Amino acid sequence: MENIQNKAKNTEWFKSLSGLTFLLVLVALIGCSEKKKEEKTEEVKTTDVMEVKENNSTVAEYITFVSNDKDKMALDHAYTNEALLKLTSAIDAMAGEVGFDIKADMDQAKESANKITENPFETSHADEIRKSADILARALENIQVAKYPGLSNEAAEVKSAAMGIDPKILTLDQKDAVKTFFAKCSDLLGKMN
Repeated sequence: MENIQNKAKNTEWFKSLSGLTFLLVLVALIGCSEKKKEEKTEEVKTTDVMEVKENNSTVAEYITFVSNDKDKMALDHAYTNEALLKLTSAIDAMAGEVGFDIKADMDQAKESANKITENPFETSHADEIRKSADILARALENIQVAKYPGLSNEAAEVKSAAMGIDPKILTLDQKDAVKTFFAKCSDLLGKMN
């Protein structure tokens, strides 16, 4: 009889120990699950910070300038020059907002943009516009990669639009390609801003 009582006590003790072990494992699993949820929340917050809108007035000024275009491209290239300079300023301002240094690139882009107004009868304007567009597209892509990972398609469209400007064709014969470049830059900057 004593043997049966000992077995009963051992069984109760074993059941209690098993129950306690089960509870400890369950608590540990819940704790791990909560930690993973916290990590995911932190990841989301980090991504949200990258997607914060800047609301920079220089960027907004460029977007407004390009959206008000009504066939302003002419032989003197004043519109294209102004658009390139405003775009350069907008990209520089956006780079400043996110702590990205692109001053040397912006100086090169301005130099190329200013060359197109020197002689209206020069036939190499498209080459200078393309140089400026390539520099600006690369700068936008670098900012996008560093701070706006969700905008890679838009950055690729800007790069493609820059490549669509043929340096061998007169600028006035490819107005649409130049305007497309300005529009794609406006779209990307608008999403960053």
